[in-house]
Amino acid sequence: MPEKTLFEKIRDREIPADIVHEDDHCLAFRDISPQAPLHILVVPKKAIPRIASASEDDARLLGSLLIAAAAVAAKHGIADSGFRLVINNGRDGGETVPHLHIHLLGGRPLDWPPG
Repeated sequence: MPEKTLFEKIRDREIPADIVHEDDHCLAFRDISPQAPLHILVVPKKAIPRIASASEDDARLLGSLLIAAAAVAAKHGIADSGFRLVINNGRDGGETVPHLHIHLLGGRPLDWPPG
């Protein structure tokens, strides 16, 4: 059996995290190296390595991740002022953990273009 990813270990409560949201499909927790005043990761409980690995069967799950991200933004008071959602895919895309996740960033103006 392959070794669990960091996010699977957090999901399974083997590693502590500051969890701010959980439902049947996902877990959201504060990033340990925040890039904005609010930086939360929204992670599916199902292990999908990256967005490019998602299938048509994952469409409902992917939609639920976006709904959860918006709910977390609202809960933290940044829905009206604005926020950014980022999904990294692959080494050149900045992916560091091979488990699909959405970065929810907000709490300050975010420049464009990023990175």
